Amino acid sequence: MMNIAQYLDSTYLKTPAQSGLSEEETLQKDIELAQEAIDNGIFAVMIRPDYVSAVKKYITDKNSDVVVGTVIGFHEGTYSVEEKLAEAEKAIADGADELDFVVNYTAYLKGELDLVREEFVKCTALCLQHHKIAKWIIEIAALTDDQIADITKHISEWAGENFSENELSGIFVKSSTGFYETENGKPNGATFEGIQIMLENAGKLPIKAAGGVRTPEDAEKMINLGVKRIGTSSALALIKNQSSEGY
Repeated sequence: MMNIAQYLDSTYLKTPAQSGLSEEETLQKDIELAQEAIDNGIFAVMIRPDYVSAVKKYITDKNSDVVVGTVIGFHEGTYSVEEKLAEAEKAIADGADELDFVVNYTAYLKGELDLVREEFVKCTALCLQHHKIAKWIIEIAALTDDQIADITKHISEWAGENFSENELSGIFVKSSTGFYETENGKPNGATFEGIQIMLENAGKLPIKAAGGVRTPEDAEKMINLGVKRIGTSSALALIKNQSSEGY
């Protein structure tokens, strides 16, 4: 049976305001997520930037190699390049191993490719200089199939133009935030169709499927398609061969 755990980014990204929890209760949920990852061989935890320092210390104190990831420009992606860089610099200083940036897909949809290219190049360079993984969330639920293909291809081309071939494995294209509001029941996370389009246009860049992977069978299908990571708020359910209604 496939070891799904090694592909999983176990995710908790609700703010205290969104969950109705206090800051302390939110941190406790993140600590529990980290311990769950340690106990079950889950590759990474993906949490909000405010909690990176404490969770990184917790994992280090446990002598664990569970990776700490966080989100930048989340979830709308409309932060300025300078704001994204500042947020990323702090996350790196706090001990984040991986940074998942939300592409300014609103700017992309307006045809402002130079802005999107600038944020990609500058933020990715910052991560690679510090030996961190950079993942770029394109928010496929906001895009048509043609746009998914186009923006993925652009990111692949920008990566090839600005970074060495050895660095490309540390630059992911990621499907979704899980927070985009869709209409008429449309999925707001990864779909097999969307992921296939990303895979066909990403060149040498790895793909992360996030949101919507709710059964072990779906996870295995995503991995067999070629994704290298899966973001999910239901990591434990997936590795225990259970279905989930979560992100």
